[in-house]
Amino acid sequence: MAAVALGGALTNAAAGEPGPPLWAALAWAGFLAAHLALNGRWWFWLLPSLLPPPLFAVVPALLLALAGVTGDLAAGAVAAAALLLGVRQSGLVPGALVRGARRPPPDGAVRIVSWNTQHWCQSTDPEPFYAFLRELDADVYLLQEYHHDRFDGTYRLIDDEWRLRAAFPEHEAVIARGLITLSRLPVAATVETAARRTLRVDLEMPGDGRILATFNVHIPVQLRLISPLRADFYRAVRSRAADRRQEYRGLLADVAGCPHPALIAGDFNTTPAIGDARRIARLGADAVALAGKVCPVSWQPRPGLRWWRLDWVLSTPGARVHSYRFRDPRGLSDHCVQEVSVSLAEPDERPPAALRVHHHDEGTHHALPLPRQDRPAGQ
Repeated sequence: MAAVALGGALTNAAAGEPGPPLWAALAWAGFLAAHLALNGRWWFWLLPSLLPPPLFAVVPALLLALAGVTGDLAAGAVAAAALLLGVRQSGLVPGALVRGARRPPPDGAVRIVSWNTQHWCQSTDPEPFYAFLRELDADVYLLQEYHHDRFDGTYRLIDDEWRLRAAFPEHEAVIARGLITLSRLPVAATVETAARRTLRVDLEMPGDGRILATFNVHIPVQLRLISPLRADFYRAVRSRAADRRQEYRGLLADVAGCPHPALIAGDFNTTPAIGDARRIARLGADAVALAGKVCPVSWQPRPGLRWWRLDWVLSTPGARVHSYRFRDPRGLSDHCVQEVSVSLAEPDERPPAALRVHHHDEGTHHALPLPRQDRPAGQ
């Protein structure tokens, strides 16, 4: 359809002098064609794909309106084709307009929050930070960035366990790889993962003790915050593209090999406009439609610029997500809090008691580092 519209537009342009609306529509259509062809296939395209996803719907819609005002049918045809082809990149959820009435979660559902803490109150007073965590009152917390930023592209692990234990005496803490899973539910096991930025913790659900596997995820960010005029900037993008592919490959294998219903949540550093969104779709069912937002967003580089969704909650068969919302972090992080209620839909056979291991390690000094310590600010 896009090729037909583009061919017709070019024919009309050849017959007469093309106007600015057609040139603008053709320029956007050319960018979109390159995006669809190269996104997720060429490491460099990680940079153009960082555009705010809503632009993939807003720009062609504005071009379509401009074509209507000027009566440029060729421009209108190109803009309409670009809108149809680009809307999936926009992250918009039209189904949120017709979502039915909310139903309360069933008995036995647990409340789980996932949050990138932005370097664990490194630039924030710990008192309001911990007060906010307690106020969330979750049964399970999946927290990312339990480390501090060195502001040189690296981070250092921290040890704040004494404050954690004081603030959450009813929760067990599993700490590794700069990630924390806090749980009121009994921890059945921690499981090693091929993904080096993921923490899997299996939990016993209320009632019959069936297992819910939780995957606390933090995919590496795409770039380092250095000048794009330096060669190191592009070497880092290429290296991180390879890191991200490896992380997603490992995570896909980890989830595929999990015998329990699973909830996969965290900071994926991936928007719907980035090619890795195709890998996310293979992990499980996206819960975002339950948020009731046509344009769900979760991250802002600075106040007032919350145009990106980098945080996701996914579920595999047997895990039922009943509600999903983004909560304002009150200036404590650049990421919103994701909050969901979850229950199990089907019985999950429990392994024999002799095989049920409980081998989690809560010591920060045993946290498993990544192979390389070169990590960007804002990760």
